[in-house]
Amino acid sequence: MKDLLSLTFIVVVFAVGDYISAKTKSIVSMLFTCSVIFLVGFWLGVPTDIFESSHLLNIGALLIMLLLTHMGTLLNLQQLKEQWKTVVVAVTGIIGIAVFLFLVGDFFIGRETAIIAAPPISGGVIAGIKMGQAAEKIGREDLQIMATLIVVVQGFLGYPIASIALKKVAKKVVEDRQMVTTTEEVVEKEKKKLLPPLPEHLRTANVYLAKTAIVASLAAAFSMYLNKLVGFQLLDQYIAALLFGVIFSEIGFLEKEVLIKANSFGFGMAALLVVIFSSLTKATPEVVLELLPKMGTALILGVIGIAIASLITSKVLKMPFLMALAIGVSALFGFPGTFVVSNEVALAVATNEVERKAILDAILPKMLVAGFITVSIGSVVLAGIMANLL
Repeated sequence: MKDLLSLTFIVVVFAVGDYISAKTKSIVSMLFTCSVIFLVGFWLGVPTDIFESSHLLNIGALLIMLLLTHMGTLLNLQQLKEQWKTVVVAVTGIIGIAVFLFLVGDFFIGRETAIIAAPPISGGVIAGIKMGQAAEKIGREDLQIMATLIVVVQGFLGYPIASIALKKVAKKVVEDRQMVTTTEEVVEKEKKKLLPPLPEHLRTANVYLAKTAIVASLAAAFSMYLNKLVGFQLLDQYIAALLFGVIFSEIGFLEKEVLIKANSFGFGMAALLVVIFSSLTKATPEVVLELLPKMGTALILGVIGIAIASLITSKVLKMPFLMALAIGVSALFGFPGTFVVSNEVALAVATNEVERKAILDAILPKMLVAGFITVSIGSVVLAGIMANLL
């Protein structure tokens, strides 16, 4: 009975988080709401072993590779090619976060804190998990909790900045329609795959799930073999899972959004979130109050790093600075936030449907690609690099 009640409590908290997120148009994120509920719950007496007793904790740790493989299927090489400027700005923004925190953050918050903070600021759940694990290895439970809290609260800083910047860009689009004609399009073009699609009778949830697991296992094996061959960690298994997801989707072995087709994505993400929230069981009120100054400082330094990097790349690539800044701060919330903010800005600025479509054509493709590059790829790569610096 205890395990069922634990599971029920967790998924009800997630449902409340989704509800509040929808009602506030993602201004109050699901992650923030759930984190507050869990924190207050633990302080009021909710059992701290709730994640273990629900059995979701072990499942989430196991499914990380499958979920990353799934995220890889959301990308394709053509999208990255058409949005190369966006990719450059997004990657430069992540570098700006890392460099500024590493050089300046050392003075304000300490070297270990700066290293642990950079990847979660650059992305989301996976980076938070990886740096939390790195903090645990060096015996810093406080930094493990901080990695989780950064993932939870960073959207509060990212959403307003992106919204303000994109509104300026949107107004310029309305004033100068020439900008629209030069906008790159990120709609996936139909192309023939190396492997033919599955026959109808094989398009089942179990088949989709099996193919995802096979690719994830291949990615893990390839990463392990390559690292053993060179004698050091050249390719993190999480990065390998993302790359293999892209590759096997491109050749036709994996379908786009494969875990959604397998009816497994929602449950998988719920289990993955439990991995993130599990460290909150150690977040006593004293620890949270102690971490707030360092966490706030790290986030502010990270945004300054993004702004500096965006300013430089916008000059080099001849892109409007505010567009580059919006692309850079997408690291603070990622998808679906990039979609929500773009649509909210278009509705707020446009006076008719033609203007709304013109604004979305100008900003939405860039924001979608930026979100995937920063959160799904860049932050994971950075986490692999920064973890080795501890």
